[in-house]
Amino acid sequence: MLAQQSILRLDATAIDYIIIALYFGFVLGIGYLARRAVSNSLDFFLSGRSLPAWVTGLAFISANLGAIEIMGMSANGAQYGMPTVHYFWIGAIPAMLFLGVVMMPFYYGSKVRSVPEFMLRRFGRPAHLVNAISFALAQVLIAGVNLFLLATIVNVLLGWPIWVSVIVAALIVLSYITLGGLSAAIYNEVLQFFVIVAALLPLTLVGLHKVGGWQGLVDKVSASPGGSEQLSAWPGNALSGFSNNFLSVIGIVFGLGFVLSFGYWTTNFVEVQRAMASKNMSAARRTPIIGSFPKMFVPFIVIIPGMIAAVLVPELAQFKQTGSGEVDYNDALLLLMRDLLPNGMLGLAITGLLASFMAGMAANLSSFNTVMSYDIIERYVIKDRPDAFYLRTGRWVTVAGTVIAIGTAAIASGYSNLMDYLQQLFSFFNAPLFATFILGMFWKRMTAAAGWIGLVSGTATAVLVFILSETGVINLPGQGASFVGAGAAFVVDILVSVVVSKLTRPKEESDLVGLVYSLTPKEQRTEVTVRGDHGWYRRPVLLAGISLAMTIALNIIFG
Repeated sequence: MLAQQSILRLDATAIDYIIIALYFGFVLGIGYLARRAVSNSLDFFLSGRSLPAWVTGLAFISANLGAIEIMGMSANGAQYGMPTVHYFWIGAIPAMLFLGVVMMPFYYGSKVRSVPEFMLRRFGRPAHLVNAISFALAQVLIAGVNLFLLATIVNVLLGWPIWVSVIVAALIVLSYITLGGLSAAIYNEVLQFFVIVAALLPLTLVGLHKVGGWQGLVDKVSASPGGSEQLSAWPGNALSGFSNNFLSVIGIVFGLGFVLSFGYWTTNFVEVQRAMASKNMSAARRTPIIGSFPKMFVPFIVIIPGMIAAVLVPELAQFKQTGSGEVDYNDALLLLMRDLLPNGMLGLAITGLLASFMAGMAANLSSFNTVMSYDIIERYVIKDRPDAFYLRTGRWVTVAGTVIAIGTAAIASGYSNLMDYLQQLFSFFNAPLFATFILGMFWKRMTAAAGWIGLVSGTATAVLVFILSETGVINLPGQGASFVGAGAAFVVDILVSVVVSKLTRPKEESDLVGLVYSLTPKEQRTEVTVRGDHGWYRRPVLLAGISLAMTIALNIIFG
């Protein structure tokens, strides 16, 4: 650890620390100001459903710009190259558009306070409880990833031990979430989005200049381990773990692009919560669609720096060549910052990384406290208390979630590429939930028993695939195990749900209005146009079409 610390040490000066201190001042100030707007639990957990679409849209994408995007995707860029863009153009944007066009009317129109609460109305208490517990567990595990990387930055910058860095980083995020709830998280996420872009764009440009421009990068990557395959998005064999091109494409499109992606973006309350905070249904539908536009360009400031680091930083190039050394792929951005950025710009870059990890952890905590307070404590543990009680409970739950995340940060520290760990978690929790959700939304015959039995069966299948991969029974390098696990979980969930539904009695159709697509009148599935929403650029379907066309164009250009 000491050797790695010395390699990664960033030579920050007073100007860098001033920039970082100013940022923390803004973050805590936003938390303090947001506290004044919190008068009840709806304000704390869902911002009183009052925010405009551009705010929730930027928060939607910023909530995802945590460790997964910044360190995980730059690590993937260093290891696999351009195939990593699939996590954006195949594994995110189509699902984000589907959420905005098709699913948000059900979420927002039903006035539920969380995704598990929607499950309660559609499938009943057993499915609700399974979903709420699995979601809460997933959030503290993923918060641990963000917290570990946040602590790593503090460790590198100040030289503090990792355990001290973890606690200090956790206290900073805890302070503004506890003060201002979701509003504090969302407004900080908007600030963090601009800080992240301002930090990573100069790093990308300086890196490209240093490596000899785009052609220089192409030449150096072609000569590095992995060769020219790293410069083309398709077929992405190294990423998927399949040697067969056809199977690789199927694995990416079905495993990542459909099951993992739709499972994450359409049923993950971390993201859906931002849209639920919008002021009306039109704004709620536009939230993920607005977020899709910056999302499609994030690869250029995250993946490209990882690729540059893998050919420009000697220690990382050696690690890629030999598989051993004092650094790993997760260090790609830090090493590039160390070698390329002057003081001042270094402080901005460090602030950008801190902002990204804080945004990710805050998103995890703000959704964790909502589900724990509304869906578990109020529903099953302490019922029928005044609203003020659940507001206080939400703050204490945030504290508890932070403490647990400190523990789960230790798990994240054991992975050389955190995307392997995160995709595995998504295959456990998101893939089976999406299967249950999508079948229940479009098939009125699906029963309450099928809801929870299918969910448990799908999760168990994903865990089984993980165990078989870890023990060497099946050989799936890269992130192939998570793709296969997600696909298997989805298929098993669907099959089990269909069989159980045929053997059990469904709900009355009158009880499924607003919960099943075919039984919900069109006027309930579309927003009523209100003042200020008449412009063409405020039409969700048109915006989604533009975004999809741009994404297809990017796939063709870089395919």
